[in-house]
Amino acid sequence: MKKKSNILLIYTGGTIGMVKDYKTGALKAFNFDELVKNIPELKQLDCNLSGVSFEDPIDSSNMNPEYWEQIASIIEEHYEENDGFVVLHGSDTMSYSASALSFMLENLTKPVIFTGSQLPIGDLRTDAKENLITSIEIAALRKKGKPVLQEVGLYFEYKLYRGNRTTKINAEHFEAFNSLNYPPLVESGVHLKVHDNFLIKKVTKHKSLQVHKKMDDGVAILKLFPGINQNVLRSVLNIPDLKALILETYGAGNAPMDEWFLNAIKKAVENGLHIINVTQCSGGSVFMGHYETSEKLREMQLVNGKDITTEAAITKAMYLLGTGVPDKLFKTIFETPLRGEMV
Repeated sequence: MKKKSNILLIYTGGTIGMVKDYKTGALKAFNFDELVKNIPELKQLDCNLSGVSFEDPIDSSNMNPEYWEQIASIIEEHYEENDGFVVLHGSDTMSYSASALSFMLENLTKPVIFTGSQLPIGDLRTDAKENLITSIEIAALRKKGKPVLQEVGLYFEYKLYRGNRTTKINAEHFEAFNSLNYPPLVESGVHLKVHDNFLIKKVTKHKSLQVHKKMDDGVAILKLFPGINQNVLRSVLNIPDLKALILETYGAGNAPMDEWFLNAIKKAVENGLHIINVTQCSGGSVFMGHYETSEKLREMQLVNGKDITTEAAITKAMYLLGTGVPDKLFKTIFETPLRGEMV
């Protein structure tokens, strides 16, 4: 007889885990038993479910590297006895968390799926049931005794994306996320359609899971805009203990050619600041040197963010700084795809 998959639900907070108190109309966080009671369909799933919750569930706007460490530690602690993990998370910062966990969990060979909802589970028109049930189904998928998915994914509204490729694009629609530079890994219709050729392929010999818990927050994001002035740029570049800056440039990596701008950037790089060139467009890639307005940045040795999202760029920078990557190797390693986050 086929062994049932063990799936662990990790509740961090967010709308999906809220149930309505019909007497007061207020939303409150559920416990695991209440969740199963609210979704009787879970009993039909061909897997064993268990649950762990943050002691004090948080609104995802309060998410930070310490909470990422908590999620990573829960996965590490329960890794051996479970075949997959579903992380219930508020949608606002879910792309950041999914990106962060993808870097923190090295040699991952089991699915870690982030999901959430725009409406609470108890609501009449909730998207929570479908998102949760399908996330668990995908986490339980196996082929020749091995998990089909061996990476961090994000499931929302009938699509599973690679977590570190996603961005939240809508605060109101059920289709809240998109992955503009990478196709969905799984699509949910009458059947689950797995796009095998888009999944991360594990070719190396089995290495045990390595969990990196140190994320360095000496980072910042600066979005360029017409009219950005010297004071703004100078104040950002001179933030105490700043080690890496995600520079959101125009189009394919372009920036102003003003002398003061280029000089400030050049000086910052020479002083050891890692500046990562990322496009502020929702989709597409940085192509430094394509135009004169990006050639100068390339000459200054800015890190090429290629087609990485801002969410993945900031968490990758935190991860690399946290692991103590030598300054002279930072650019090379950042420009190398580590978890399928860039081309």
